[in-house]
Amino acid sequence: MTALGAERILGADDRLTVLGDSDVAKAEVIVVIEESFDDKVIAFLRKARAQSRLDSTPRCVIVTERFRVDGLTAIHFGTAAVLQLHTTTGEELLRTVVGVSQGTAFLPPWLQGSLLAHIDRMRRDVLEPRGLTVAGLSARERDVLQLVADGHNTGGVADRIGYSERMVNYILHDLMSRHELKTRAHAVAFAWRAGII
Repeated sequence: MTALGAERILGADDRLTVLGDSDVAKAEVIVVIEESFDDKVIAFLRKARAQSRLDSTPRCVIVTERFRVDGLTAIHFGTAAVLQLHTTTGEELLRTVVGVSQGTAFLPPWLQGSLLAHIDRMRRDVLEPRGLTVAGLSARERDVLQLVADGHNTGGVADRIGYSERMVNYILHDLMSRHELKTRAHAVAFAWRAGII
């Protein structure tokens, strides 16, 4: 796979608009084709991220033979797909770029493993010692939401966990404000979807 070949393949698809290097600030998906994901590529992605006019980091498809970056660094630069330089077909590149433009990620198993290990370390070393969960809820917020989900009113929750009704209301209000939740039912649904209750 060469940059010129990729440009021809992607440019032939009506769903995509291929931009030049000078238009990188407008790019939603950046395709990098290099033998090695090295400091030069990182500098380019750092510059692209800084110049981007998007609300979020542009997503990147990296086509390379040597990708020696930890998962968190890769995600920091918007990496959403990593493909092998010498074995990727044009059809696979096209499918990947279109998928990434629609929010899909194509990360190799070793990179997924690196990310999961990092999340686990963050949970264990940073969040749990502070009484937080990955979803950003404290243990007491989780307990309150579990009791609300079980059908208890404010007084019932307060009796069960030994807080005043005022404290229960404060916990719920703080949680709902922080996560922009409108009702207690919305808060329970949020916790349920996050796998907390």
